[in-house]
Amino acid sequence: QLATNGSAKEKAVRFYTSCMNTDQIEAQGAEPLKKLINEIGGWNITGSWKQTDFNQTLQILMEKYNTFPFFKAYVGPSSSDPSTNIIQVGLLDERFVLQVLRSYYLYLKKLGELMGGHTDSTSTYISLAFSFISNLQKIVTPLKKRQEKRMLFHHTTIKKLQEKAPAIDWLSCLQAAFHPVQLNMSQPIAVHDMDYLKGMSQLIGQDVLQTYMILCLVGNLSPALDSQFQKARQELANVLDSRIRTERWRKCLSDTSTFFSPVLGKMVVQEIFPQKAKDLVEFGIAINVRTYTSKNERVPMKAIISFAYCDFSPLHFSWEVPSWSVHSYYSLRHHAVVFPAGMFRNPFFHTEFPSAVNFGVMGFFMAHELLHSLYDYVLPENCSTCGLNIPAEDKDCLVKQYGNYSLNGHSINGSFTFLENLADTGGLAIAYQAYEKWFAKHRGVTNLPKLGLSHYQLFFVSFAHVIHLSFFFHWSFLHKDPHSPPPLRVLGSLSNSQHFSRHFQCPSESPMNPALKCRIW
Repeated sequence: QLATNGSAKEKAVRFYTSCMNTDQIEAQGAEPLKKLINEIGGWNITGSWKQTDFNQTLQILMEKYNTFPFFKAYVGPSSSDPSTNIIQVGLLDERFVLQVLRSYYLYLKKLGELMGGHTDSTSTYISLAFSFISNLQKIVTPLKKRQEKRMLFHHTTIKKLQEKAPAIDWLSCLQAAFHPVQLNMSQPIAVHDMDYLKGMSQLIGQDVLQTYMILCLVGNLSPALDSQFQKARQELANVLDSRIRTERWRKCLSDTSTFFSPVLGKMVVQEIFPQKAKDLVEFGIAINVRTYTSKNERVPMKAIISFAYCDFSPLHFSWEVPSWSVHSYYSLRHHAVVFPAGMFRNPFFHTEFPSAVNFGVMGFFMAHELLHSLYDYVLPENCSTCGLNIPAEDKDCLVKQYGNYSLNGHSINGSFTFLENLADTGGLAIAYQAYEKWFAKHRGVTNLPKLGLSHYQLFFVSFAHVIHLSFFFHWSFLHKDPHSPPPLRVLGSLSNSQHFSRHFQCPSESPMNPALKCRIW
């Protein structure tokens, strides 16, 4: 469908089309980025450098090119009042770890050479920049220490931050980042690591700054350049065990979604979303979750589940994921469970699928996310008035169960993954109960031919199938992702289900039908 000239849709289409024009991209090589760098003062790696005030360069990078060399600046919910937003100054994403220092250094050196730098001079300048990066990493306060000292969210003002970290012109830089919003020195902000910002201010030295800042710009924009840059990036990703989209159309779609997410979301929903579901979902579903206090743990659960089917609030907040995503989530800030439109299509949901499939997949994810809203009941230290008393042995059971699992020689931390394991086990149980009630009202439904599975068996198989195929997992995620690896998510949830073992006739005390089954809900 053609878009109106100048419309947001037309711009998104042109962006995607230009990304797909690999002939032009290859012909231009690094020239577009070289031209841009020259316009902001040059780079000593590729040629002459017009010495400028580094704060001026920093403002340009932040305002025009979304490049943040020293810190991140963004708007997010306040820790004291999640319903209000506040400017936040946070840490850079971790760019490297000790095991891949040399690979990261070689990648930076390769970028300099691809931009036209001579091998010897490039090596010298990149070494200086790399040393600066290492020093920045050294002054980051470890997360555990920040948690212990309650340093994760420090409320201050731009004026006070200027006094503590004077090397940065904070008002000008933040004004550039959030233009056209007008800021002043009394503007409230939240800082995630004040010690880092103070140390960073002391580290700054004029000779290395331009090299480092433009290197950050090159790293940020080089993915849009020709295949030589793509190859260098892929080689680093292979060392980091990261996943980069290699198909051109996937890369271009991902890039387009970064800059045109609302537009692309509307286009996708209009194209693929069933008309009969549009009164239920507008780019996603937001199900309000009330707070309950009761001594009977089954009361709030039933109330929330029934509430989910009848009361959909107006959509007054922005989504944390695009509408085509297949990742549902619970928003603590809004007390809402969000199911993006992308989940309401194959393989998660389809109006023509057997109900066993829809309940086993989409029903599970709905229940899983709803359970996340009950963290306070599971962790009483977070809610002294909740009135529920979950036995410690019930929680310990789940922690020990997953702690005893290992996969390819890697052990699982049952405590770290506890809340997600709890939501998996409980979510499957709730989805099964919902399907059981539905099936009781639809006795005339026949089994699908040739599958050799009953409706209830199809329910469990659908759950396992989607968990296995829909979630990418790598061992580098093991101590970062609170979810267990997909195979163990399936194993743990199914082995805790007495209904699964009954429908599949699993022998007593077999791996899929242990004598001790862990569950809280």
